[in-house]
Amino acid sequence: MQWEGPRQLETTVTDVDRLTIGRILKVNHAGEYGAIRIYRAQLWVARRLYPDVVAFLEETLAHEIQHCAMFRQAMSQRSARPCRVMSLWGNGGLVLGFATSLIGRQGIWICTAAVESTVHKHLDDQLHFLDGRDQDLRSLIASIQGEEAAHLHHAVARIATNAPWARALKAIICGCTEVVIWLSTWGSSTRMSNDLAAARSISPA
Repeated sequence: MQWEGPRQLETTVTDVDRLTIGRILKVNHAGEYGAIRIYRAQLWVARRLYPDVVAFLEETLAHEIQHCAMFRQAMSQRSARPCRVMSLWGNGGLVLGFATSLIGRQGIWICTAAVESTVHKHLDDQLHFLDGRDQDLRSLIASIQGEEAAHLHHAVARIATNAPWARALKAIICGCTEVVIWLSTWGSSTRMSNDLAAARSISPA
């Protein structure tokens, strides 16, 4: 997958919209960095304990590294600075990756499904917000969302338990991811979600 960068940024967006677009880029870049740390930690463990999982983790890690670079390029085009809580994404991802991989294969699949499902929802919100505001960034996110969805479906298909511990683990990971996303966007993620819900509620059936 290749992206050549924005051809021309929209000139009709407001200063508030530009601020939100900058926050979208910050959180997406930081999220990819966190994902890199998760998959690197899981890969380190899998190479020693679960060799059958290594191929998926290597491919997924390569995707996340590419996504991170693409968002960094888009940031420079829009004068956006890195997220202020990058260390939280990085250190949190490292701990989460090691902890879930030590649980076993199911820990890896549950972690992937929880993170990717939460991210997928926010990417939907971002696509809705960016429509008519920054079509180039919207196209970039849409292309990345396809690969993220593939990670999600791969993991969900391999989750073999719905035990209380598994549900609790998924809820904790989803909740922590939501909190870090909110902190990274100064609450803009909540506004986008609310705007999308409102738009859907008034759409004709």
